[in-house]
Amino acid sequence: MDLIPTPEQVVAAAGNVAHTLLYGGLADLRPMPRTLIDDGVLREVYHYRPAAGVEETGDPVLLVNPLAAPSLCFDLRRDCSLVEHLVTGGRPTYLVEYGQVSFKDRALGMEHWVDEVLPEAIRAVHEHSGGKGVHLVGWSLGGIFALLVAADRADLPIASLSVVGSPVDVTKVPLMAPVRPLLNLGQGTGLVTRAYRALGGVPVPLVNWAFTAASAQKVLTKPLAVATHLDDADYLKQMEAVTRFMSSMTAYPGRTFGQLYHRFVKGNALATGSMEIGDRTIDLASITVPVLVFAGNTDGIAPLPAVRAVVPLLTGSRQVRFEVVPGGHLGMLTGRAARGTTWEVIDEWVAQWSAGTLPARTAAAKKAPARKSPARKSPARKSPARKSPAKKAPAKKAPAAKKAPAAKKAPAAKKAPAATKAAAKKSAAKKSTKRAASAASIGSNPTRRYGSSGSRALGQR
Repeated sequence: MDLIPTPEQVVAAAGNVAHTLLYGGLADLRPMPRTLIDDGVLREVYHYRPAAGVEETGDPVLLVNPLAAPSLCFDLRRDCSLVEHLVTGGRPTYLVEYGQVSFKDRALGMEHWVDEVLPEAIRAVHEHSGGKGVHLVGWSLGGIFALLVAADRADLPIASLSVVGSPVDVTKVPLMAPVRPLLNLGQGTGLVTRAYRALGGVPVPLVNWAFTAASAQKVLTKPLAVATHLDDADYLKQMEAVTRFMSSMTAYPGRTFGQLYHRFVKGNALATGSMEIGDRTIDLASITVPVLVFAGNTDGIAPLPAVRAVVPLLTGSRQVRFEVVPGGHLGMLTGRAARGTTWEVIDEWVAQWSAGTLPARTAAAKKAPARKSPARKSPARKSPARKSPAKKAPAKKAPAAKKAPAAKKAPAAKKAPAATKAAAKKSAAKKSTKRAASAASIGSNPTRRYGSSGSRALGQR
């Protein structure tokens, strides 16, 4: 809205204010319709119903919710919902959420989500979709859970992994800098530990306070932002939806919060590429599926360096791609700009790694040290190829030696391998040139709607 509003802006602002006062708001906050297909302890798996007149096609996407945050993050409001985008595009879409955490759940640790909740959700989606590979999209802590499960369970039918705003190196989060010196005060059971044990976790009011504190600047400037955008209905709708989201937080179970606090925040364990879960250590280098990593260019909770730190740790992944997109921690996932950035990249990524039903892929995954199997197969294919010409050549020469014109055929037989070698050298040269060209093109995408300064793609074998 201009400092001196135009007549059109005044009319639009008056209409928006009147609609808000008379109808309670501008945003369409109806959730996308869904059906429960599986449930368990703090596990609810939903299938979003296909849009009217749209047939579901392709591999399914499973949206992985973080702890404490509501699943509204994926279905914020109509016209700005990742769920709606996927469903109307015909993509089979599923969600795993955890329900309300209570005091009785205080003994549940991270292993409950890594060993039971997410693996069971993946199996349920795999079966419900007709045996297709499952593409995981995890936001914030949901992305951390997805990384740990993909590293720990090579037998699961995971087709690809998309991680949105998941900080791996906590030391690179500026919001943590003021409190980091306090984390090491005292020995043994400190104040924080005694507090969450006594409360059985982190209750909803504290979660709301923490999230509000993390976005304090936006909270303080919200009245001014609303006043300067009274004529922008889409902006006001987004503000309403975000306000509802922030008032819908849930609690953290006590033991899970303790593990996150001591290992993830205080110990910064995941920055080294591994973390202890239960009775074992999970190494991110064990992830073999393709991984897409998103960082928001204005994200204060998971800033770019904290998120990008995961890229060099994924040494076993078939391909790693890193994208910088517009928005803060929530905005990068479901902000207005995400409609033309984050969502389009997810569409491209899922389509790239979709393969339909997964009987062969699941079997290969169960052999999970499957990194060795390709290595054994490739030489096996080459060795017969080398032997077969060797056997055929003498067979042709033998009869030729008995016949008079053998002298003419013998030189021709010698030239053939030379020509083959020359052709092989040329094809190898062409392949190396192509590889060099593709490597040079990494990080550039002329069709992307946002500039190259906001997007970097990294290819990795």
